[in-house]
Amino acid sequence: MQRVVYSLYIDIPKDEIDIFDKNLLKEGDTPININTKNKFKIHYGDLCASKEIYAKTCGADFKMFEYGPDYIVYANNLKEKYPYLTTYNIINFYKIHLLYELGKTYDEILYLDFDVVPIEQQNFFKHWDLTKGIAVLNNNDRTIPIERVTDTSQTIRSPSSKYFNAQAMLFEKGLSTKNDVINTGIIGINKEHLDKLDYFNHFEDNLTLMKHLKIQIREEVKINDETGTVKIKKVNDKYVTNIFPEKVRQYFGWDNETLFSVKLKENKVPVQWLDDKWHYFLYNQGFIPKGTILCHAINKDFDLVWRRINA
Repeated sequence: MQRVVYSLYIDIPKDEIDIFDKNLLKEGDTPININTKNKFKIHYGDLCASKEIYAKTCGADFKMFEYGPDYIVYANNLKEKYPYLTTYNIINFYKIHLLYELGKTYDEILYLDFDVVPIEQQNFFKHWDLTKGIAVLNNNDRTIPIERVTDTSQTIRSPSSKYFNAQAMLFEKGLSTKNDVINTGIIGINKEHLDKLDYFNHFEDNLTLMKHLKIQIREEVKINDETGTVKIKKVNDKYVTNIFPEKVRQYFGWDNETLFSVKLKENKVPVQWLDDKWHYFLYNQGFIPKGTILCHAINKDFDLVWRRINA
């Protein structure tokens, strides 16, 4: 059984940083993406080392992917073909692309975002039987009802934005709109389910669908009179339905996690849900609970993480 743990760090040039959270910033605040860039540079060595040590615990190889020729070629191809994608979009599609590249060699794969730090040295592959399904976390509990959405309550990365975006995509495909808000900060997967996910099949069609859902070019909907189901109909090559108000639709985008959610439902891929021990979100609570194995430092407070490990 060939196994690998991998992570990805792309040092985004300042002029390419998407200041997506500007509508939520208070005066004097540092935008989230710039804060992330700064913290990653400071803690780069320890973040790499922590994952390499954990891979050894798991009896797996470790791969660290960074800005280089392979990424540059991938990014340039996507920018040329889909000029509306941000650098952030491209990086997150690239990490899924790497799953498929590694799947050519490895039977089981564990992906860790660069801000994920192993706290306890427990073997992921022994605990999670990846023959039973992809191991990921859902953020379903962080979505809000549509009636509570306001023009300023969301960002393009909010779980609710991704949930409604996936709903819209599934609706266009004539599928049930029930979906799960997937967080791809930690992904455990084997080759069988990687193939079943089939993430990049019809990739161009899916990005086009996401584009039209966002900009709302619509003319008509064709409904099957017998079943009541909506069928995709294009008028002048444009998608046509309109089911979400502007306050929701303005935060649709080209998000890798939205497409991941859609692919899971579309291809009926089995899933195992990670719990707080295996994917713990560190916000501003100031502590990491006992028993945490993999800590996702959303707030980038890595000093707190190192104190917890060394306590």
